[in-house]
Amino acid sequence: MKRARKLPLVLACLGAAALAVPVAQAHFNLMQPTNWVVQNGSGDPQKQAPCGNEGVQNPTNAVATFKAGDKVPITINETTFHKGHYRVSLAANQASLPTDPPVAPDATSDCGTTAIATTPTLPLLADGLLVHATQFAGPQTVQVTLPPGMTCDHCVLQVQEFMSNHGAPCFYHHCAIINITQDGTPPPPGIDAGVNGDAAIGGPSVTSGGCAAGGGSALAAGLILGIAVLRLRRRGLARSDRTE
Repeated sequence: MKRARKLPLVLACLGAAALAVPVAQAHFNLMQPTNWVVQNGSGDPQKQAPCGNEGVQNPTNAVATFKAGDKVPITINETTFHKGHYRVSLAANQASLPTDPPVAPDATSDCGTTAIATTPTLPLLADGLLVHATQFAGPQTVQVTLPPGMTCDHCVLQVQEFMSNHGAPCFYHHCAIINITQDGTPPPPGIDAGVNGDAAIGGPSVTSGGCAAGGGSALAAGLILGIAVLRLRRRGLARSDRTE
């Protein structure tokens, strides 16, 4: 009788323990380039746009450098399967990254379909990558070409996963901080743009963390003006001494 009485209690405890186990909601790891924050085994943080900004973020401070026009290898590992695809964007900072594109729900989920950009334009670099309806056998790598002639310092490369047949949110996000230089050489040490990136993106001569073009001329002009004012003041003092 005692064992029979204990059995419902044991089952209730096991049921409560099962409910307490967190359900895996994370879906992919960014393995290459190095993520801007430390990921756990499932890939979190990744749910909040633009770069998985939910929860406590532990920056890796990793910065990869590429040559303008290079092909950037991007390696992902899906930890939970959902059919869908990937897209890659590049911007000067997180705030300049594109928002998640609109999604059309279907009869079974919030995330039915979304349009794939066949001719992406910046900040979108590539769309419709790794389209799949079955689970990957392992990590996947794709090559994304950087725009020729573009340079940037501590800009943000974003990788988004679109998940069909999934409850909202329909996109998960990872980011990496990268430099793009004309020859692939890392830029000299300067003002750190930080994990969010605040760099300008532009042509071959556009970088961030330094003075704008023409800054030296402006400084010289300021020095000349200061010397002229000082001389005028000295002349004024000399004249006042003579009159006295």
